[in-house]
Amino acid sequence: MELFHIFSAILVISAIFAYINQKFIKLPGAIGLLLAGVLISVLVQAAGALSPAFEAMVERQLGTVDFSEILLDFMLSFLLFAGALHTDIEKLAQSKWPILIFATIGVLISTFVTGTAFYYLLQLAGQPIGYIYCLLFGALISPTDPIAVLGILKKANIPKQLEVAITGESLFNDGVGVVVFISIFEIASKGFGNVEGSFVAELFLKEVGGGIGLGLLLGYIAFFFMRRIDHYQTEVIISLAVVMGGYSIAQLFHLSGPLAMVAAGLLIGNQGTKLAMSELTADYLTKFWEMVDEIFNAVLFVLIGLELMIVRFYSHFIIIGVVATVIVLLVRYLSLAIPSYTLRLNRTFAPNTLVIMTWGGLRGGISIALALALTPEMHRDVVVPVTFVVVLLSLLVQGLTIEPFIKRLSAKVKKQEVL
Repeated sequence: MELFHIFSAILVISAIFAYINQKFIKLPGAIGLLLAGVLISVLVQAAGALSPAFEAMVERQLGTVDFSEILLDFMLSFLLFAGALHTDIEKLAQSKWPILIFATIGVLISTFVTGTAFYYLLQLAGQPIGYIYCLLFGALISPTDPIAVLGILKKANIPKQLEVAITGESLFNDGVGVVVFISIFEIASKGFGNVEGSFVAELFLKEVGGGIGLGLLLGYIAFFFMRRIDHYQTEVIISLAVVMGGYSIAQLFHLSGPLAMVAAGLLIGNQGTKLAMSELTADYLTKFWEMVDEIFNAVLFVLIGLELMIVRFYSHFIIIGVVATVIVLLVRYLSLAIPSYTLRLNRTFAPNTLVIMTWGGLRGGISIALALALTPEMHRDVVVPVTFVVVLLSLLVQGLTIEPFIKRLSAKVKKQEVL
């Protein structure tokens, strides 16, 4: 029951601040709720100056919540399915090759370049750690977070095709990024000499290929049954069974649950709603998953803010985090530009697409969850606070400026066209 009370409190906080934000402040929902969590963390710590016992009690209660497990093993399946469900697969198909290449080659480039730069940054800062642990940081910070991206881009009023490209890449690079992280985690745990290259290749193919295959299979099974009835309550339950049952199956057979949910969500959200459902059922299904998306996003971003209370920050970690944020952004651009110009993908892009994808590639809860999954021997005390700084700066700075940033670039393009 204690966990129930903690989640009840988080949901109440989310509801209160969601109302205040919508009524008065008008920030993007994800950012408003993140700031709410940060504000409460600051207030609790301020109250701790008067009553250390109160602050200790709050931190103790939050310490019972395994953020990594809650997000990766529970919330992520719902959020990715909901995001994929509302993605137009026809528009996604128009950018399929760039999305595929950015989500694989781009993530690998970003992981190794970011990890290497982070290694030398820590050397300069007098906080050296092993190179393999720096690669773990590169792996967990490289994928853009589809949860953060979807939540903020919906309010940013950017061109639809570009929105689909950014969100589609985020949906897939998230799944690939988790697999890369698991591979490097295994090497860090067992040592280079005890992990063969064939093991990593097999893990990658099994997780990625198996995850997508499982998602398509589950999507088609759901499609088969949905097409034979017209009862929106039952069809919503079937979609829930796909998410909860499918994610459990993926974990049982060591397949990529995130990619399975993306594949299933794309199939049900496009083919399912058009060919297997009445308009009434499709309307109920999409609205149900919109609500799930909103509720879980609210809880997630408030929880990110609250987690600041139990992370030990030191001034040098904050400085390292700020520099790492700049590195992550520069490497993000390089990881898009290198395959784009090498394979000539850029010829099909609208002006400034890579710049917008770089600034719109937000980091979020998934990076934090992966960082919290590290063991103490993997320099968790260094990686976690730095990851928090990068994520907070990404959400607040990039998230708040993405719409004016795009408008400014669009205005420049129009001015050049006139000239």
